[in-house]
Amino acid sequence: MCTAATYVSRDHYFGRNLDLEYSYHEQVTVVPRNFCFELRNGERIEKHEAMIGMAFVAGGYPLFYDAINESGLGMAGLNFPDNCDFREPAADKTNIASFELIPYILSDCTTVDEAKEKLENVNITNVAFAKELPPNPLHWMISDKEKQIVVEQTKTGLHIYDDPVGVLTNNPTFDMQLMMLSNYRNITVEQGDCRFADGLDLHAYSRGMGGMGLPGDLSSASRFAKVAFTRMNSKSGEDESSSVSQFFHILGSVEQQRGLCKLGEDKYEITIYSSCCNQDKGIYYYTTYENSRINAVNMHNENLDGTEIKAYDLIKGQDINWQN
Repeated sequence: MCTAATYVSRDHYFGRNLDLEYSYHEQVTVVPRNFCFELRNGERIEKHEAMIGMAFVAGGYPLFYDAINESGLGMAGLNFPDNCDFREPAADKTNIASFELIPYILSDCTTVDEAKEKLENVNITNVAFAKELPPNPLHWMISDKEKQIVVEQTKTGLHIYDDPVGVLTNNPTFDMQLMMLSNYRNITVEQGDCRFADGLDLHAYSRGMGGMGLPGDLSSASRFAKVAFTRMNSKSGEDESSSVSQFFHILGSVEQQRGLCKLGEDKYEITIYSSCCNQDKGIYYYTTYENSRINAVNMHNENLDGTEIKAYDLIKGQDINWQN
């Protein structure tokens, strides 16, 4: 399972936790403007916005988990089992394989509104990248510097939802996730007044009691509520260091530790990596499960007019700064 979020201070930030029990050889990947995307529908995208994101590069092709383009539009794919419905190609639609959707949108869209328009006639297909890499059930968050949407293709069709909380997790469908936030409408960052009964003055024996009832388990619905509350009430300085640090703390509120989500014998879901993209500056920050130090790749330090992608291996070993 996974969690995606946005954050705004002076700049705009977009990122996610990738929570899985296994890992491919994902890398921070920069795609320059002249790298050719050959789509399975026969279309070639030869010139496009430069992109940076996390990808598994297979046969020279970046299979993006999440990315932003040079205009600051961000997009992330999150697990969406059971509800997801990718389909056979349709003659009256623009057929885009699920693994192509991120570069297809980020290639020339610079805003959420442009992405909405481009998605109007899209059919997300079940075409596999390769026999050993079948489609994963996904839905997507798309974010610009002003707003966010969620894209889901289910048995009832392609749905695009406005996302007023700037958060996405997994199941259920996004409209249900928003509806269930009403369960927590009385939660507050303040201590809160005693509402148990008139005439009964119950003592607040601890700080933070206004947040009692906020879920803390690892289910996708609980993570949605927890990170929405955290993200929408977060405060930080406006400098880059404070903002990036706060973003990772937002994601850290729902990170998964090894041993708490058992999927089988010796298999546990963990937060493999967390990312934070500065959408204004084109910088991709990340941490990994083993390495809590924040590492960064700046897309503008690369040749963005080239034709070859540049991929950076993740620094996974713990980096401890000894002070004596």
